[in-house]
Amino acid sequence: MCFLGDDIIGNAPTPCMRQLLDVFERHGRTGHRRRAGAARAHPSVRRHRRPQHRRQRLQIDDLVEKPRAEDAPSDLAIIGRYVLTPDLFEILAKTAADKRGEIQLTDGLRTLRKRRPMYAVEFVGKRYDTGDKLGFLKATVEFALARPDLSDAFRAYLKGLDF
Repeated sequence: MCFLGDDIIGNAPTPCMRQLLDVFERHGRTGHRRRAGAARAHPSVRRHRRPQHRRQRLQIDDLVEKPRAEDAPSDLAIIGRYVLTPDLFEILAKTAADKRGEIQLTDGLRTLRKRRPMYAVEFVGKRYDTGDKLGFLKATVEFALARPDLSDAFRAYLKGLDF
């Protein structure tokens, strides 16, 4: 499992990673999403645990690391949750660095995708981009307001601020 810290998933009846693991355990393939990239995929199998836990598994056709909006292969984002298998690490060891000198996980996954099917999960929940300052603040406020032990005091604090 791999969690990237700049994506937080909230308001999920089942934790996002559990949703990916359920698909991985059922199908034995890589469940995958990551922030700021984009994926081209097609529907593979619909699975229903309970109506509020509906998830769609998508077979990935291609991945692009941080494309411009007009170059994105679809409107599907790749966010910071992965179920990775050991065969990826051998590929990453041979993956060339990009122009910034970084080895991109997406490049390794594109190579792996050429060798075998790879899947994404349209998860149930809300994504917060905490790598963005405003996204971090929104997540902090929404999570604080959702906590029974903090919500009343935090709400009172916010109301008392002089805007």
